[in-house]
This record gives sequence, structure tokens and C-alpha cells, in this order.
Amino acid sequence: MIYAHSLGRAVRQYSHKTAFALATSRTTFQELDNRVARIAGNLIAHGFGVGDRLAILLPNETDYIELIYACSKIGVVAVPLNTRLSPAEMDYILADATPRGLIRHSSLPSPTARLPWERIIDQEPLQTDNSPDSKPVYDSDAVLALIYTSGTTGHSKGVALTHSNVFANIHFLNYWMPYAEGGVFLHAAPIFHIMDFPLMFAAPAFGTCQITIPKFSPEAFCEAVEGYHVTHTMLVPTMINLLTRFPEVKKYDLSSLQRLAYGGSPIAPELIRRTRELFPHLELTQGYGASETGFLTGLRDQEHTPDKLTSCGRTCPGIDLRVVDEAGKEVQAGQAGEFVVRGANVMRGYWNNPELTSRVVREGLYHTGDVGYRDADGYFYILDRMKDLIVTGGEKVYCDEVEAVIYRHPAVYEAAVFGIPDPLWGEIVMACVVLNSGQQLTADELISFCRSSLANFKVPRRVEFSQTELPKNASGKILKRALRDRFWAGQERAVG
Repeated sequence: MIYAHSLGRAVRQYSHKTAFALATSRTTFQELDNRVARIAGNLIAHGFGVGDRLAILLPNETDYIELIYACSKIGVVAVPLNTRLSPAEMDYILADATPRGLIRHSSLPSPTARLPWERIIDQEPLQTDNSPDSKPVYDSDAVLALIYTSGTTGHSKGVALTHSNVFANIHFLNYWMPYAEGGVFLHAAPIFHIMDFPLMFAAPAFGTCQITIPKFSPEAFCEAVEGYHVTHTMLVPTMINLLTRFPEVKKYDLSSLQRLAYGGSPIAPELIRRTRELFPHLELTQGYGASETGFLTGLRDQEHTPDKLTSCGRTCPGIDLRVVDEAGKEVQAGQAGEFVVRGANVMRGYWNNPELTSRVVREGLYHTGDVGYRDADGYFYILDRMKDLIVTGGEKVYCDEVEAVIYRHPAVYEAAVFGIPDPLWGEIVMACVVLNSGQQLTADELISFCRSSLANFKVPRRVEFSQTELPKNASGKILKRALRDRFWAGQERAVG
């Protein structure tokens, strides 16, 4: 369904406008539609049909976007893989999603699991000639993609997003950051993240040209903005921080940039100040959401006032976000509780995991695990997380997953993983460890051990060893708050 209202609309409304711009070439929407049709036909020729899964492991590039479009057109479910995962983590996802095939790039680490059909796209491009006709599939309730998040019990979980879920996100984002026809959007954040994923469908719907950079760096970002006259982009706060501290940033002409959306983790007021100094005419929009929902709240440019900078904004029509107590009863403005939500953007459920789905979606409301409050004007503020979760540089890390790896080390008696504040990444992963009697282990050795099983962003950046058992409650559960409170003393919130 989403294909008809995205690239299909672009062909009808903006057929001769530029869809993609590369250093040496331009592709119109009509040319892009023709190419996507041939790619879709090629997938059909290789046996892909409605409901089959296709895993995609690629850097940010136009090939990636074309493949997602092709899947959406013929009803194939895209399974974007986080390029920063370890091979073991990728193997688990492939075993869970059971894709019919995998398309990857040779520059990226690959899973060890083998699939019935694989293609290394930079060595063996997909044929786009003489492919079967690919008629569009129109089903708003069909699953468009499986977006895999880290798992609360050591395993990833696949968020099943339908065509209508993602299409709703396009409308909701348009409320906070109204699209303008034309313009140039830069995919600087990873396309496989829910923050950027819907934007590849939003761009064609409004005749917007898309630009990609394979991996974010301040230099690559500035070169793209100057070279292609980028007007819109979306970043995580860590990227913005790096950009504002880039010594050569003023050597570039970044005046074309009109709007910057950001999200993925809270942002410090000081970083907003530096961003305003660097881009005095730039409109800022903050977005808050989750892989399971996409965008939930937004803070518009004019709302970036001193009294609102710690807020994640307000909802738009179509999103019912509430703050509830432990009994599920909505609390009054100013009182803290868990954020729960319903709306057209909320996921169908977790792939192959109805038990976990029923735990987080109760009575039609998705329980986010975020704790905060709503003020009298309808602005939401995040205070903490109920989930054992760290957000570092926009990436989510579930503490149980890291602890499961640490416990595999024979020298470890017990361990607790939690997030501590960091000026660059928002939070970093910390581990507090107790060793078995008579055992020796250094922080560097434990970090190296973790790297063999975890993506780099999940590996502890700081390790402390305790000579006594970790504090516990009456039921024997480790009291992580007692361990982490000293690091968050004086902070405005308990998350970074």
C-alpha cells in the first residue's frame, strides 16, 4: 500500500524531478520507479513472493532505498540489519526472521549463518533487465518490515510494522515538521533505524530529492550539505554534538539547511545553544518515540524555550499518549507514571513472540517502559525508564543482554550493567562486577571478552570490580539504582 502513496504518487506528481542525486548522476522519479519495478521483478524471478522476508545488510546508499521500495511494492517483508551488530547477533535475527534471502555489502561484517539465496550487491548487482512484471500489492495491514531491537532477555525481538503503521508515521511527522514540496533530504542517520526509516517513503510523496552518506562523520555531513544544497535532515544528539565541535565546520557553506529533526535520546540545553549559534536560521524539531511505535511526540522550533528544553514535546492528533500508575489508571498532570500509547502507528506485535506482545500491549495500549509526566499544557517530560535500558548515541542497549554475556566468563560471580551519563554519547554502558573467589580479571580483559559476542556500542566502556556482593532487595534482585545513583547525582533526569 505504501508504495502507491509514496513513489507511486511521485511518479504521478513529480515524474521528471530528481529523486536521487549522486556525485556523477541524477535519477528522476520516473527513472527510479522503472528501476524499482525491474528490481522487484528480479526478486520475483528468484522466488520471492508476498510475505517472504528479505534481509538487508547495507550501508546508507541508494541501493538500500531501492530494495526497500521493491519489497514494499510486491509485498516482501524487509528485514533491515543493524550494520553494527556482531555476526552472532545477526545469526540470531536470521534464525528468528527466517528470511528467504540476504542482500549484503562486502565492506560490512557478515553473519556466519548461510541462507538459501544470498547476493553481495557490490560484487554481483541485481539484474534490472528482462525481469518479470511486478504488479503492486495494495494491503495496508500487511507487514512492511521487521525492525529488530535489542532484547530484554538477551535476544533481539522483531517489531512487525505494517504499511499503515509507517504511513501513519509520515502523517504524524508532517504535523510537527511540515513537509515542503521539493527540497533535498539527507539520510545521515542509519536507514535501518525507525527514526529514519519512514523518511525514505515520505520524501517521494512530497517530491523531495534524497541524498545518502554511507556513515556519519562531521566532514561527510558538511560535504553533503554543501555539495547537494541539503534542506532537511534528521540526526541523533551525538551527531549534533560532534558537528558543533567540528573545528572546520565554518569552512563549509551550510546555509541551504532549513530544518533539522533530532531524536533517539534526550538532548542537553547547552547543545541546543551551540546548535543555535552554528545554525541561527535553522528550524529544530525534537521527536520522541520507539521502534514499536515510531514518532509519539514532537517539540517544534518555537517551543525550544528555556522552560521547555527538557520536554520531549506534545502529541499530535491520532496519538493517544497517557501517563498511568502501576494499576494502569491515568494520573493527574504533574504526577509521574509510565507512558502508554495507542494509535495507527503502533506495531502489530513482536515477530514470533505473542507472549511478549501481550505483555507490552494491554487493553489496546502499548506500554513504553518510559517514566515521566505531562504538564498542564500537554507537554511530556521523560524522567527515567522502567525498562532495563541504556540509550547511547541513539542506540538502545538492554542491560540483560550485556549481563548475559558477562556471566559467561568463568571468573564472574555476579554483575550489574547500567547507564551512566556521558557528555558525548548521552549515556555509556557501565558494568559493576563481583569475581568468584580466587579469580582474577582486568577491566580490559572483560571488555575484550564482551567484544567477541556484542556489537561495539553494547560493550561496557567502564568496568568496576566490587569486593563485596552487590546490593539486593528482599527477593534477591540486584538494586541497580543503588549502584548508579551516585553517577546521576545533580542531573535533571535519570537518563541521558
